[in-house]
Amino acid sequence: MITFTLCLVALIIGYFTYGRLIERIFGPDDRQTPALTKADGVDYIPLPTWKIFMIQFLNIAGLGPIFGAIMGAKFGVSSYLWIVLGSIFAGAVHDYLAGMLSLRHGGESLPEIIGRYLGVTTKQVMRGFTVLLMILVGAVFVAGPAGLLAKLTPQALDATFWIIVVFIYYILATMLPIDKIIGKIYPLFAAALLFMAVGIVVMLYVHHPPLPELWDGLQNTNPQAAVLPIFPIMFVSIACGAISGFHATQSPLMARCMTSERYGRPVFYGSMITEGIVALIWAAAATYFFHENGMGENNASVIVDSITKEWLGTVGGVLAVLGVIAAPITSGDTAFRSARLIVADFLGVEQKSIRRRLYICIPMFLAAIGLLLYSLRDAEGFNMIWRYFAWVNQTLAVFTLWALTVFLTLARKPYMLTLVPALFMTAVCSTYICIAPEGLALSQITAYSIGGVCTLIAIVWFIVWKKRVANYLLSK
Repeated sequence: MITFTLCLVALIIGYFTYGRLIERIFGPDDRQTPALTKADGVDYIPLPTWKIFMIQFLNIAGLGPIFGAIMGAKFGVSSYLWIVLGSIFAGAVHDYLAGMLSLRHGGESLPEIIGRYLGVTTKQVMRGFTVLLMILVGAVFVAGPAGLLAKLTPQALDATFWIIVVFIYYILATMLPIDKIIGKIYPLFAAALLFMAVGIVVMLYVHHPPLPELWDGLQNTNPQAAVLPIFPIMFVSIACGAISGFHATQSPLMARCMTSERYGRPVFYGSMITEGIVALIWAAAATYFFHENGMGENNASVIVDSITKEWLGTVGGVLAVLGVIAAPITSGDTAFRSARLIVADFLGVEQKSIRRRLYICIPMFLAAIGLLLYSLRDAEGFNMIWRYFAWVNQTLAVFTLWALTVFLTLARKPYMLTLVPALFMTAVCSTYICIAPEGLALSQITAYSIGGVCTLIAIVWFIVWKKRVANYLLSK
């Protein structure tokens, strides 16, 4: 419990220290925000800061910091370190700067921001890549909540029934103005999720289970350690609990509702740190479960249901599970909303008309339903879709980090703050696609070599580009 406690304290301290440093480097000011200059009654709507924080937190806190952290806990104490270091130095920086750049550029969607700094070709690729990620999120974030809801309701209301209900909700939340559904119910869902986190952390200290300590070593405790090495598998599995490209697609939604740049740190950086805390708590709780029951269980829903009922009782368990249900559902609906806005920005289609919103949404929902049906064939179908989602998600974070690095360089600010995470995640994602069973399934030596070469190419490219930029600036 000592390592867990130190990690928990480190996340909180990170917000007040490193978060303040990043804020000072960016330099928020009192200029008017898009919520005031571009108000349209649909997506650009001023909202209170506390509500924006709750919505942002719930937007980004999908299955990743819960299911991902549970699966990541199988790798041992390394999962705790990645959650803490990743959240403070990579994820929160990534979310904050992406959100603030959207705020500075009229509420631009993520592909537009990436294209602004990495070029038109990259922007076009990222438009398709990001919409694909949004559809994957909408598909994979349905099955888990539907299964948990089926456990809490009469047998007649099975998982299929709840999948239909969730999709109907998705359609409404995607189409209606952001203050009609999202702005009203998200604070309640966020409260349930936070109740769950507080309840589980209190019971961790009450039960005081044997948790791995840093001085016990960083060995891989996963039963499949031979084929699932910590690097890169763990860094992709935990996903949203440390850094996530999906988060940067959500930040523009809230950038369109903020009334001051000075709220950026609590909204963007603070939401990621809060999510890191949730991920750390679930990693610790899962460690307890694995210690008591062995590591044979791979269904995170079963682990969540077991832990909440055992520690929080029937009523508390239901409230906690509702928080777990709300997180992925509310990430799914804003994923579709983000996809709608990205396509609308690309095509230049105004979104005041509900008819024009519908034109964009129908193909997205049909694609998501197709992926969902594939994932429901069997457990392996869902696992395959989830792993592809996780890799696409982290790869998007790579492109976002490189765009942020270019921004900091051009602004003559400390670009190492994002360059180091960009290089690390480049190594993670390039190695993962080479070594993963759903990827090329190459040997570890080959995969690590290719990942190393990709990272080397990235750093050489950056050095050459930076030298060119420096010569250009000197000539002016």
